Amino acid sequence: MKQLITYFSLAYFISWLIWLPLYGHVFGLSNLPVLPYHHAIGGLGPLTASLLTTFIYQKKEGVICLLKNCLNIRPIIYILIALLSPFLLAFLAMIINHFIDKSPIYLTGIFTSKEFPQLGLFAFFIYNLLFFGLGEEVGWRGFALPIFQEKFNALASSIILTVFWAVWHWPLFLYRPGYTSMDVAGTLGWFFSLLTGSVLLTWLFNSSRASILVCATFHSTIDIAFTADFTDKNIVSYMGFLITVWGISTIILFKPKNLSKNTREKSHHISNQTTFNTSERLVR
Repeated sequence: MKQLITYFSLAYFISWLIWLPLYGHVFGLSNLPVLPYHHAIGGLGPLTASLLTTFIYQKKEGVICLLKNCLNIRPIIYILIALLSPFLLAFLAMIINHFIDKSPIYLTGIFTSKEFPQLGLFAFFIYNLLFFGLGEEVGWRGFALPIFQEKFNALASSIILTVFWAVWHWPLFLYRPGYTSMDVAGTLGWFFSLLTGSVLLTWLFNSSRASILVCATFHSTIDIAFTADFTDKNIVSYMGFLITVWGISTIILFKPKNLSKNTREKSHHISNQTTFNTSERLVR
């Protein structure tokens, strides 16, 4: 419990402090310096907090274990799912939109960013992977989820983590386009989409044997797909529907206990697995 309190406190403090120049005007703090990609820099808060907390409680060995899980891509099928499934969802949403609303299928829109149109798909993916994929998932799934799964089943852990994850976004409702215009219904819908994403990320994390890279990749590609430059905004709604169906199907198929065909990943399991792998290499 102490580790989680330390982690969440640091994650909130670091990100909210970095974002302060972007929302400080709400509290009368004006003319604070704003850096290029300032919002993205704040996304590194959970990563920084997880490394600091891990070092405080688990020392260098814990940090090494956490970083090793950032490079784990076994089995490789899950990195492919993380890379491709969001774009498949976007394509299916475009087809649904075409048949329901008679809108044209605009394939190039899937790979173009509305926020950074000057960035190509690869550059925008790297941007998302570094600042929001790894920046967030090293903390949320890599550090916090295994600790929650020590005490709760995978579904309950996903729900609890979603609450803390949602609170971390609080400053965005003061300055971020799309968030500032949300009403109560929009906020509830946003929270439910976050919960669905949390369930799918738990499934990926447990299925890939604690691969942070898989989770970070999925986080990145789903963000890209949802913020793509579509000509018809109904596509986003259809994507939300499809990902909700996917999330519910995951719960039904894999059951709440583990949300995976594997046993859910717990913090001591991950540490023991890393120790075993290291010893195995030394013997060989």
